[in-house]
Amino acid sequence: MKKIILGTAGHIDHGKTSLIKAVTGTNTDRLKEEQKRGITIELGFAALDLPSGRHLGIIDVPGHEKFVKNMVAGATGIDIVAMVIAADEGVMPQTREHMEICTLLGVRHGLVVLTKIDMVDEEWLELVTEDIRDFTIGTFLEDAPIVSVSAVTGDGLPGFLEALDALSEKVPERSSSGLFRLPVDRVFSMKGFGTVITGTLISGRIGVGETIMIYPGGITSKVRGLQVHNQSQESAEAGMRTAINFQGLEKAAINRGDMIARENTLIPSYMVDLAFHYLASNRKPVKNRTQVRFHTGTSESMGNLILLDRDELLPGDVCPAQIRLDGPVSLVRDDRFVIRSYSPVRTIGGGKVLNPIPAKHRRFQQEIIDGLTGLVDAAPEDIIAYQARMAGPAGVTFAELLLMTNLPDKALTATIDSLLNDQTLILV
Repeated sequence: MKKIILGTAGHIDHGKTSLIKAVTGTNTDRLKEEQKRGITIELGFAALDLPSGRHLGIIDVPGHEKFVKNMVAGATGIDIVAMVIAADEGVMPQTREHMEICTLLGVRHGLVVLTKIDMVDEEWLELVTEDIRDFTIGTFLEDAPIVSVSAVTGDGLPGFLEALDALSEKVPERSSSGLFRLPVDRVFSMKGFGTVITGTLISGRIGVGETIMIYPGGITSKVRGLQVHNQSQESAEAGMRTAINFQGLEKAAINRGDMIARENTLIPSYMVDLAFHYLASNRKPVKNRTQVRFHTGTSESMGNLILLDRDELLPGDVCPAQIRLDGPVSLVRDDRFVIRSYSPVRTIGGGKVLNPIPAKHRRFQQEIIDGLTGLVDAAPEDIIAYQARMAGPAGVTFAELLLMTNLPDKALTATIDSLLNDQTLILV
């Protein structure tokens, strides 16, 4: 059975949490402050069984602009987005920003949920629906269904579940091969259990008793127990909302934003090579060395955006860039990222990682610019050949190429063997 994660998105007070509660019975606002103020601050989690029997993990995200960094953390790893828009208000600023974030993070499947239909008449509902169709033109939700619901009366909820079922059929199966990686989105202690973390397992698999490492800190621990949707399991794999109980690990040793992987499989780096897409909605160009907030996985880091081939980037343009960070991150090729401005804080762009462990580049070096531009859609053979050439006499290791290509061990070995046979590479 496919493992699928559904994420909500949308403006504050448009009914995301009420919708999830109506179909699952779970109130994802677990904090006292959230319940008192009536707004979502932290990520919330629930699970849902669809009519077909498929099981969805659900991540409910905050809609308020002050908590967009929590929304970005929650959007990482989702397969389907439910873009929630209230019928009495229509498309609002965070609706637009959440759409941009989902696009930058590579979300490809979703639907629009028009909530609070009990608060408007038919004529108004038609006007809002038309406005939504205009809003989604040119986005990944352009041809997505628009489902009208009321969490209060229950109208439309069966149709919402049927639409989710149909979408889940289209979501491709995640591969459990490759590096085990889980970005931490929550850390807490349980009496009698010790430290527990939760996150969406984005690649690979893990089992009870295995040793893991917390990146970038480098602390190791053993998996004492695993839960998937509140059920104890012996193993978990890509696409599952997972809780892991660690043996002898202090809560202070791990934080949201850390990455969990096997020992010595990731390499923390203060620099990352990027294909950076500067959103067309920006009002002015971004200049070289602009200080920005770099969001990837569940982490947020401060850094400087280095434009490698120009002094400023115009709205809507894409260019090769390098981010130089205040703190290390542990990434692999093709990981998605979002960049937000330092102040005032808003989403300005994003894209995908080209090299997670690069050297520091000088600007306006044509070989670097052409090489990174070519890496965007390069075949594995070309990526390996380029990285070996850039490394020079020092060479590049198998462990480094795993991160630079994001290939499973066997596929990388076969590709390297082919390049050795035709003498593109030399093994030392």
